[in-house]
Amino acid sequence: MLDASARQARSVDVTAHRPWPLPSGRWVMGQTWESLVFNHWRVSAEALRPLIPVELEIEEFDGSAWVGVVPFRITGLRARGMVPVPGVSSFLELNVRTYVRADDGKPGVWFFSLDATSRLAVRAARRTYRLPYFDARMTLAEDNGGGIEVECARLGVNDTVFSGVFRPTGEPGTSPVGSLEWFLAERYCLYAEGDGVLYRAEIHHLPWVLRTAEAEIGDDSIAPFDLAGPPLCHIAERQDVVVWPLKRVPAA
Repeated sequence: MLDASARQARSVDVTAHRPWPLPSGRWVMGQTWESLVFNHWRVSAEALRPLIPVELEIEEFDGSAWVGVVPFRITGLRARGMVPVPGVSSFLELNVRTYVRADDGKPGVWFFSLDATSRLAVRAARRTYRLPYFDARMTLAEDNGGGIEVECARLGVNDTVFSGVFRPTGEPGTSPVGSLEWFLAERYCLYAEGDGVLYRAEIHHLPWVLRTAEAEIGDDSIAPFDLAGPPLCHIAERQDVVVWPLKRVPAA
């Protein structure tokens, strides 16, 4: 965990890959994402429009909007200046997301839902970052060949589940700027809404190192719309992340 804290802090020393400079002020939270699976489906922007604030433009690539279902393990979660607390700083999460842009031009992530196995994290993130977190029962198992098996079920809600088996098929590498993989993964802020106000939190990480993968999807009712066909799938071993406070997005 101390190694993770050091990697998180050092990540801000590398910034040439960012689409805009680091934000002013100090980052407030560090976390490490492990055994992460990006699953992405093409969808129509029109299908997503009712679920996203009108102030945000839905970004498209190759004529489509994209929805991601992303399971992973969080470790090393901590406040800046603190060390991770055993038993609190590690849990499983799965988020459902798409890609948007504010009027000032900053592309980012919009979350439809985030399911997590930590009751503390769910409540803290709802309050602090105004994100739609939910309590979930979830497992994430890895094999020696780099494969990952995931099961996730939202607690207290019937038929809101996701499961799949994911196996790497390619070698790890970073994505060329402007490629679809770069568009989907290289995101440096998130958006949220509360009481009719649009907010943004800046984040920072090194360029993603991804491996193409194949996916066998079982249950896929975690998203608020149908996900048709097999996803575009990538696996990432680890990513260290730092996060800035949530701030109101200036009006255009």
